[in-house]
Amino acid sequence: MMWTIVLGFSTLMLLGMPVGVMLIVVTTAALWLHTATPLQVVPEQLFNSLDKFVLLAIPFFILAGAIMTRGAIARRLIAFVKSLVGWFPGGLAVAGVLACIFFAAISGSGPATVVAIGSIMYPALVEAGYPKRFSVGVITTAGSLGIIIPPSIPMILYCLVMNTSVAEMFMAGVVPGLMIGAALVAYTLLQAGRHGWRLGERPSLARIATTAREGFWAILLPVIVLGGIYTGVFTPTEAAAVSVGYALFVELFIYRECTVRDLPDACRSAAVLSSCLLFLLAGAMTFNWLLTSEQVPNRLADWIMGHIHSPWLFLLMVNLLLLVLGCFMDTVSAVLVLAPLFANTLQGYGIDLVHFGVVMVLNIEFGMLTPPFGLNLFVSMGMTGENMGTVGKGVMPFLAILLACLLLVTYVPELSLFLPRTFLR
Repeated sequence: MMWTIVLGFSTLMLLGMPVGVMLIVVTTAALWLHTATPLQVVPEQLFNSLDKFVLLAIPFFILAGAIMTRGAIARRLIAFVKSLVGWFPGGLAVAGVLACIFFAAISGSGPATVVAIGSIMYPALVEAGYPKRFSVGVITTAGSLGIIIPPSIPMILYCLVMNTSVAEMFMAGVVPGLMIGAALVAYTLLQAGRHGWRLGERPSLARIATTAREGFWAILLPVIVLGGIYTGVFTPTEAAAVSVGYALFVELFIYRECTVRDLPDACRSAAVLSSCLLFLLAGAMTFNWLLTSEQVPNRLADWIMGHIHSPWLFLLMVNLLLLVLGCFMDTVSAVLVLAPLFANTLQGYGIDLVHFGVVMVLNIEFGMLTPPFGLNLFVSMGMTGENMGTVGKGVMPFLAILLACLLLVTYVPELSLFLPRTFLR
């Protein structure tokens, strides 16, 4: 069966078949050729894999991000952080990083963050004299924080296939996300000092107070969503619905820069992206069911632990595997397929599933920034009008920073586990 799976994946990947379809085709072929199981089990598993309440969080968070991208929340956030830090050397780029962190804590989506913040900040950075390559690199990289700063859609998918707590995963992403943000800020300040990037206008206290007041409703959203989850007021799924209702209320009745006419486009784009993710998840869960029923994870765990005796070496192997796969396929797909395969191995090594989840999500961040399948690269190209070469070269220095942060999170588990262990366990 394994040869059928490997050859099927290799052939269909070379033919350019979508990953979700590829998973279903390979599963069906393996069942037909190697088992007596009736093929009607495939549509049954596709349905069962999506019959889960927590999955409602995905379309809700995506819809909230689409609404806010079309409204004023992103612009108000940028105005506020610019008034705080935009006046010192490199401050405008720092403002872009901080705005991405804030917006990531609202939308849960990396591409939505790149579009919402980048469409405003990139022209401002270029106009202020920042090099195009640096400007596109910092915005594209900081925008990818949407998948590690909670709420995070890839974290929800990981929790579903690994049967872990969404609340714990969200809390585990806080410290690594802030650490990466701080590293990007430090690099930006270093580059500003070396190249003498000019100062912006120093704002008055009245200006800071005005932007804080105008951005109050935008800043309040992550407090409501994350605070409600961590205090137990509502579940992550309910928090996603709350974020949609709050975004609609703020954009339609307070800021009034997003109208009812804008909602069909927001719903349409959210529906397309949600459908793609859920179809991919259904295919991955059905494929994982096949592997589990054939005891593949158990055999893989026995083989790995027979050849690799150190959990740290195992984590290094997984990081290298995901980094390579991220250059050739959608890393979210790789995580959905590989994470359940490693479940028994993780238990054998005593590796915490939440810690491993953060490591895998950080690898997804790499996948979103590496050609030829880096989603954020394509989003950035469409937003800035630059070619893949310019965007890719702009992102490369920041990828080195992300790699250093990935190694820290991998080998210092407390960075991701301290908050969950302190407050939720």
